[in-house]
Amino acid sequence: MAAIAFNKVIKRYGSGPKANQVIHGVTAEIRDGEFVVIVGPSGCGKSTLLRMVAGLEEITEGTISIGERVVNQLEPSERDIAMVFQNYALYPHMSVFDNMAYGLKIKKVPIAEIRQRVDKAAQILELGGLLQRKPRELSGGQRQRVAMGRAIVRQPQVFLFDEPLSNLDAKLRAQTRLEIEKLHRDLGITSLFVTHDQVEAMTLAQRMIVMNAGRMEQFGTPEEVYHRPASTFVAGFIGAPPMNLLKDVKGVRDGVLLGIRPEHLRVVESGGWTVAVETIEMLGAERLVHGHLGGPQGQRMIVRMQETETPPVPGQTLHVLPLEDRIHGFDAQTGRRMEQP
Repeated sequence: MAAIAFNKVIKRYGSGPKANQVIHGVTAEIRDGEFVVIVGPSGCGKSTLLRMVAGLEEITEGTISIGERVVNQLEPSERDIAMVFQNYALYPHMSVFDNMAYGLKIKKVPIAEIRQRVDKAAQILELGGLLQRKPRELSGGQRQRVAMGRAIVRQPQVFLFDEPLSNLDAKLRAQTRLEIEKLHRDLGITSLFVTHDQVEAMTLAQRMIVMNAGRMEQFGTPEEVYHRPASTFVAGFIGAPPMNLLKDVKGVRDGVLLGIRPEHLRVVESGGWTVAVETIEMLGAERLVHGHLGGPQGQRMIVRMQETETPPVPGQTLHVLPLEDRIHGFDAQTGRRMEQP
């Protein structure tokens, strides 16, 4: 196992004044044995960052280290990493066993050791009864487990996951997340996992890197990112539904955006803020009330209510109070967090 260090990493495509810079000076350190998720919207640079670790993209400036080695000039095969892709990339004519063993056979690992490694990985991933099947005989979740097994048998220093759950349905994604979490707990191998899904990020990460337009907005634990977002971008991206961001709120000084999550608004009989109710989403144990602060023309707001609370109806005025210790302040110009809203 090994730590991963990004030091002022920049990526540009092209050269000269027309160069397109897509990664802007990322500096971060992933600890040995840590599971870090890189999360952000499409086009934010998260996969590019991962591919630079893998050696599939060149680094324009800065350095990436794996363990004690700067790997900028090393070929992918020299970096001691294993990668799991969004598409399973299995050989359709090979059995599960042969797909998992192929990389070891290329390296001329003795057959007895190959079988031992494959059998161990199959046991971890509950693939023991499927080793003689072809990929076409497997479900999507089983194919993804085979792809993970192929990575495990290599016994790398680092696992790299590039949106590996994107092709699975919601139920399989949830199940496979648990399998990946258990896998990391059992093996303890340093892992980087890329996703655009903030739920995956929050449930899997020990720490998470939130990317925005090629820049690292925040690097912290899921709890830190959720409860103390470093910027309006993080506040709006992490959390479902996102944080309410409000301007020109009475009692808040100019130039400050006030942030409050929908679950941190308490419904009261009178007083507080008024919300003109527009629509209501029924989500089983809770409801999301969509409306406008102060009246139908006001700023959009979302209030989360529990099923035990009497729901409002569209057109009604709802009174809410924000929990004072859950209010966030952001600079209206820079979008960065302020400690005193």
